Amino acid sequence: MGLVTIGAFARAAKLTPKALRLYDDLGLLPPAAVDGESGYRFYDLDQLGRAGMIARLRGIGMPLAEIRAVCDLEPAVAIEAITAYWRRVSAETAGRAHNVALLVEHLSQKGAVMSDTTFKYAVRCDIGRGRDTNEDAAYAGERLLAVADGTRGAGDVAGTAIEALRAIELTDAPAAELLAGLAAAVEQADRSVRAGKTDAATTLTAILRRGTQLALAHIGDTRAYLLRGGELSPLTQDHTWVRNEVERGRLSAEEAAAHPQRALLTRALGASAQPVEADLALRTALVGDRYLLCSDGISAVVGRGDLQAALSAASDPEAAVQRLVELAYAAGAPDNIACVVADVVGGERDAS
Repeated sequence: MGLVTIGAFARAAKLTPKALRLYDDLGLLPPAAVDGESGYRFYDLDQLGRAGMIARLRGIGMPLAEIRAVCDLEPAVAIEAITAYWRRVSAETAGRAHNVALLVEHLSQKGAVMSDTTFKYAVRCDIGRGRDTNEDAAYAGERLLAVADGTRGAGDVAGTAIEALRAIELTDAPAAELLAGLAAAVEQADRSVRAGKTDAATTLTAILRRGTQLALAHIGDTRAYLLRGGELSPLTQDHTWVRNEVERGRLSAEEAAAHPQRALLTRALGASAQPVEADLALRTALVGDRYLLCSDGISAVVGRGDLQAALSAASDPEAAVQRLVELAYAAGAPDNIACVVADVVGGERDAS
């Protein structure tokens, strides 16, 4: 192929010229040619493959020094190196999660911020008007809330993912292990999905409670919201192609909402041969909080203002889920509908 300017190559590689200059300085991706007088860099389009590999490795957080070594390996050896790196990251993340949980537990007890809590909840899963089958799944209990949305035609992979999580609901692990335990359960859910149909994938958003602590795990475009003091706040960010384009300034929020590829996921359980990375967060429960977990059968057709109004006006979770489903049907219900609404209320202390 012919040579192109650094600007043209950056656009083709979806990188910035600044990133390319950094990769050149580090010997990761030298240009194919450099003008002797101006010093201007030129690249061959054959280098796009290496540029894409570097970008993907940067995307999983691999240090540039390790990326340089991995890019020079044969594919089979590179796979082993990437897998080993990810095992190390997972172990380090679990260790940090443990320390965070210990700190939060200590401060919660020291500050006596609130009493023990439990969930009062309601759950609804409906086929909607635009689907012949229901690939959504939802679950709610005193310790676990979860919503999943499976790929069309792949069977009950959403249910498979949630069922894999339910094992942790029954354990007596201490609150300090909450986030690490949920992360491990999500990894098991990913393995369970991948063990089934090869083309199966599902989103998953879940909240696990121990005492006054809540752990949140999220993959895909199912969502979690918190209504606190009358204000509705999103707790998750969609893992979708259109959201990436919005963050890069290539689409507006309005364009993304109407884009034909708005449901294209960039992360999902079972979608890759490699373990998937979930977004994880640890929260402290406050009595009076109301949580909503839902599939895009609600979030894609019911506006934020209507969500807030419905959740604020409902007297209890059952009334809230009923109103949300009504709103989805009023908007045409083009997709399956799954939602969980849970109120944080005072409760007995967990045995854990």
